[in-house]
Amino acid sequence: MPTAPQNQTGILALEGEIDLHRSPQVKETLEPLVSQKVPRILVDFSQVTYIDSSGLATMIETLQRIQSYGGKFAMFGLRDSVRNIFEIARLDQIFSIYPDQATAVAGT
Repeated sequence: MPTAPQNQTGILALEGEIDLHRSPQVKETLEPLVSQKVPRILVDFSQVTYIDSSGLATMIETLQRIQSYGGKFAMFGLRDSVRNIFEIARLDQIFSIYPDQATAVAGT
């Protein structure tokens, strides 16, 4: 029985502001990984300076789609300002958030 697909991890680095204008591009970028049902998808937020409600909605939708096929979704490298937005929305309790890539890989 092959185990390679179980170890497959997709890592996507985002940057800048994830807002109403940028959210569709982020969704489009994540789509190939979700469509291929990659078992683990990690998003690098280290270069993201801001996320608004549309960006949060894109992340929630992505999480739900990944969970529907039994995959794991995590994010890492959030700046304090971005992490605060997740915390205010109480989404830090829903998403797996890690300080860095190594921790995210180990934790998922």
